[in-house]
Amino acid sequence: MKVILLQDVKAQGKKGDLINVSDGYAKNYLFPRHLAKEADAQVMTELKNKEQAAAYREAEDRKSAEEMKKKLDGIVLIFHTTGGADGRLYGAVTSKDISDKLMEDHGISIDKKKISVSQTIKTVGDFTADIKLYRDISSVLKITVKS
Repeated sequence: MKVILLQDVKAQGKKGDLINVSDGYAKNYLFPRHLAKEADAQVMTELKNKEQAAAYREAEDRKSAEEMKKKLDGIVLIFHTTGGADGRLYGAVTSKDISDKLMEDHGISIDKKKISVSQTIKTVGDFTADIKLYRDISSVLKITVKS
């Protein structure tokens, strides 16, 4: 009997998988515990629609990430901070500061967790930060710190 799993079932499959099991296992174990549905035409159509919706959402997310990458390419953030005589800053420029500066100067909202700075920014100079926009899409942002 073909069934679609509604939840993860150990040694059978994950939620949404179409599997073939014996009739007794399906009727006596999977159906009473609401772990699976019989794979009839209506359920198969629902599964197909869910897969298409997930593919569409992924395509839209990828498209928006590509557009954001185009916006971020070529942006140089300039931070004016106070520091000591030897070029050291009294604080550090963090990913939160970078996120806030992007929003303030360019109106681009990026979560600070998606920004990773290659090295701690505690001195005056030029630096880079990687911004992870999607699974395999990332952008490099140039940062200049002046005192």
